[in-house]
Amino acid sequence: MPTESWGRIKGQERDSKFIHWRSDANDMSHWKGPVLAHGLGRSYGDSCLIKDGTLLKMSELNKLRHFDPETGRLSCEAGLSIADLLTFAIPRGWFIPVTPGTKFVTMGGAIANDIHGKNHHRRGTIGNHITELELMRSNGERLRCSLTEEEALFRATIGGLGLTGLILSCTLQLIPIESAWIDAEMIKTKGLSDFFEVDRKSDKDFEYTVSWIDCMAQGEHGGRGIFIRGNHAVGGNIKKDYAKQKGFKVSVPFDAPGFTLNKLSIKAFNTAYYNKQFAQMKATKQAFDPFFYPLDAVGNWNRIYGSAGLLQYQCIIPKDRIEDLKQLFDVIAKSGQGSFLGVLKRFGNIASPGMMSFPVEGYTVSLDFKNIGKKSSELFHELDRIVMRAGGRLYPAKDYLMSPETFQLSYPQWTEFARYVDPLFESMFWKRVTTRG
Repeated sequence: MPTESWGRIKGQERDSKFIHWRSDANDMSHWKGPVLAHGLGRSYGDSCLIKDGTLLKMSELNKLRHFDPETGRLSCEAGLSIADLLTFAIPRGWFIPVTPGTKFVTMGGAIANDIHGKNHHRRGTIGNHITELELMRSNGERLRCSLTEEEALFRATIGGLGLTGLILSCTLQLIPIESAWIDAEMIKTKGLSDFFEVDRKSDKDFEYTVSWIDCMAQGEHGGRGIFIRGNHAVGGNIKKDYAKQKGFKVSVPFDAPGFTLNKLSIKAFNTAYYNKQFAQMKATKQAFDPFFYPLDAVGNWNRIYGSAGLLQYQCIIPKDRIEDLKQLFDVIAKSGQGSFLGVLKRFGNIASPGMMSFPVEGYTVSLDFKNIGKKSSELFHELDRIVMRAGGRLYPAKDYLMSPETFQLSYPQWTEFARYVDPLFESMFWKRVTTRG
């Protein structure tokens, strides 16, 4: 059965092999090219999939190797998930410095996609906190890569979509925390101008900032939403408090019928979600999961979009191109292909060491859409034109429809990066965006 991405895109691998131990990687008889490492499959598009090759399944290579409780320096194998890392680190007073919207991501996948979170304006990407990684190339070499050793390959591997070789392990600098709670505030914003003002005022005092966006709203209310900001709380008993946070989890048992997600139902949901908060500002103390990972509480939530799956569109618009950002929301609202999972947040000016890293200073928009074939493609290409005109780019980990021209304009450094791609490694994404015609 072919491997699927989180967006329900199907791969076409010939074979797959689980890597349980570091020594398993030495058996290169299974490296029947092309090959690609595969973690927990949370990439939405085809960057985690391969055609006519071998997927090296890494999720069982998941052991902790070393931890210094004084400095927070942690070394682990590449298949360790963020979920398991946090289970170990939080009771000991440490937290991952950058986390995406799901904790079901391996550390190898986090590095390969140079993940970002709600605190890019403070800490950049995960690549800013990786001090060393171990990379195995298809010629059998095992290389220690860092900013002082194999620097070029280190920079190519961070954000390199798993194409530079097999990431076996990494060393990560964690951040100290005192509490298992987040002091959070939710603020209703009436439109984009309101969002910019709240975001500006939140920059100095809040570690985490993000906004849910009602992408169906139009006119003066376009871009309205609920701005969420927060800091790690202080005080309390971190071990006992974290033990209390084991929450209830539900699961979507089957694919939702195609008619359940439409313009009217999405608009109704967005309106209800926006109006569920009566007060203009609400302060609360939250556990980690609902603050960082609200969708992780719903198993197989991608089934909500039906058997055709979902397409996520994530782009960045430079900070001086606000009119293009407004037009992006206008086009989405008028298309009728809205999303109830719309996110808007600001990236800071902290550069990643990653050669192909996605974030640059500006505003990133992330939206999930039901895959409806040609209409989805037409909408995405129209959005691409706005993003390209603004000098922005798309996030490869979320993409399935980007053209080679759009990719190569977005990442003009791709030809330099290609020098470090392992000759045996390939993905459906890389083949798609580097081939013309």
